[in-house]
Amino acid sequence: MAIVVGIKFRTGQKVYYFDPAGEEFKEGDSAILETARGIEYGKVAFGNREVDDKEVVPPLKPVIRKATPKDDEQHRRNIADRERLMDGAIKRVAAHELPMKIVDAEYTFDRSKVIIYFTAENRIDFRELVKDLAALFRVRIELRQIYERDDIKLRGALASCGRPCCCITHLQNYDKVSIKMAKVQGLSLNPGKISGCCGKLMCCLRYENDYYQETFKKMPKINSTVTTPEGEGTATAHNMLKQTVRVRLNKGDGSTEIKDFPLEELRFRKAQQGGGKKEEEAEE
Repeated sequence: MAIVVGIKFRTGQKVYYFDPAGEEFKEGDSAILETARGIEYGKVAFGNREVDDKEVVPPLKPVIRKATPKDDEQHRRNIADRERLMDGAIKRVAAHELPMKIVDAEYTFDRSKVIIYFTAENRIDFRELVKDLAALFRVRIELRQIYERDDIKLRGALASCGRPCCCITHLQNYDKVSIKMAKVQGLSLNPGKISGCCGKLMCCLRYENDYYQETFKKMPKINSTVTTPEGEGTATAHNMLKQTVRVRLNKGDGSTEIKDFPLEELRFRKAQQGGGKKEEEAEE
């Protein structure tokens, strides 16, 4: 078992493990750490705890120190300078007429480097831009290309549900989302209704996908024949949450009736791999 402390940084919800180096941390503390980007200021997501060695990617970097009041002031100063950095970068991009959009900019904690985040449809030759920005800010410049989801994650946005986007509030990683998930859930395939603020398919399509996948396998195909307690009919719709099927029943007098039946009351043929069919209970 390894003793770790969980750290979050300003630009995301992902929790990174660090070696507490003998210090005792609790949730909400601040810490100074060395990362691949340089010296950074982070917030403690959870205090010292034991985790399985398999969860740790060695080598585990030690925390440099708990943040002091002076460190807190330095961090606030860095955040306050964000608008100045953004404004300068946007003006220089316009001057160089480059097809890129500046999304965010920040100093590393020790102000030894400025990291500028941008989006672009294609690769950009920004060598002259970097020289110009280095002369403007008198510090080393790193331009980092990000993509649509990362853009929203950095800038923030409200989703169609009225809540902040999941990538802002709790998602640590982006799981694969496919149009098939929307189809199985019976959602409209209109891109405007199933796409998030980033223009990609909504991350929440995946949350209950396992349930929908399993329930979908139990359902009769739309327009297939099913046997109900009231006779044979045609399946016209599914209600995946209630696990009911809407059936069009053909009456003896030539009229039709639409009724909803619990899935367990229906019998129908389900296709098997290899093309064979068999009669089976819906719940099997």
